[in-house]
Amino acid sequence: MAKTAKTIALTLPRKSDAEMRADAQVFFEQMQSRRTVRDFSADPVDPEIIRLAVRTAGTAPSGANQQPWCFVAISDPETKRAIRQAAEEEERAFYNGRAGEEWLDALAALGTDPDKPFLETAPWLIAIFAQRWGVDADGRKFKHYYVPESVSIAIGLLIASLHSAGLATLTHTPSPMGFLNQICGRPDNEKALILLVVGHPAKDARVPAISRKGIDEILFWKTAP
Repeated sequence: MAKTAKTIALTLPRKSDAEMRADAQVFFEQMQSRRTVRDFSADPVDPEIIRLAVRTAGTAPSGANQQPWCFVAISDPETKRAIRQAAEEEERAFYNGRAGEEWLDALAALGTDPDKPFLETAPWLIAIFAQRWGVDADGRKFKHYYVPESVSIAIGLLIASLHSAGLATLTHTPSPMGFLNQICGRPDNEKALILLVVGHPAKDARVPAISRKGIDEILFWKTAP
């Protein structure tokens, strides 16, 4: 017999079209200024900001509301050093043969290389794990649904929250990332997806001169005639 879902009243104030356009414009302009940063300051960042950003990420929609994510916030220097050493080992293998020439050519414009000093310089690393399955109170496994989609939405909210707070981020994805489970003490049902580097940009930080696709390249309309 199917369960009957509990419900509560929705509280979402109705805005005028003008108010919604204005709010959407402000948010767009804020997000338009977001850039991936590789030169970080060592200046500390209040852990409460990290906590609030992760709480924001935790509001993301997820398959069957299973919330199949875990965030490990790391500021301990020894742990960051261990992560850097493991990540750079994978990166050296990537740049020295694992990646094809086409992939390396695509990265060349961004100026990336196997050295990742930001993993120690930035005050915070957030390791983001996707829970491939759940475990109930009796230790039995149960299926999670739409895990990559759910965790990806949560990551987007996390990055937007941190940027809104005035912090810079870098989505670092060494492959494979199994070392993060060991270093962070996470179980086998979790798979590391992204290592998010968080902090203030260095005073002399520079970013690649890139462009973003125009709206006509990413939005297509199907409206009634």
